[in-house]
Amino acid sequence: MTSNQFIEIVNDNENNLKNVSLKIPKNQLTVFTGVSGSGKSSLVFDTIAQEAGRQLNSTYSAFTRLFLPKYKRPDVYDV
Repeated sequence: MTSNQFIEIVNDNENNLKNVSLKIPKNQLTVFTGVSGSGKSSLVFDTIAQEAGRQLNSTYSAFTRLFLPKYKRPDVYDV
């Protein structure tokens, strides 16, 4: 698989996540499991979903973006 077939997260530091790095394959079902407090929701909602929303909003015109929710950039290392 080539690098554009993955969602790559490098050094994620949202909430209780500390320097978490991983590659998630695109076009496949991925399940996040773990004990309570292990960072599943932080990874999915505070990192992946937030960045997806931010990237989606950037495709709209500047005028339209005035009416869309604002998403901050997740605390991950930029490659």
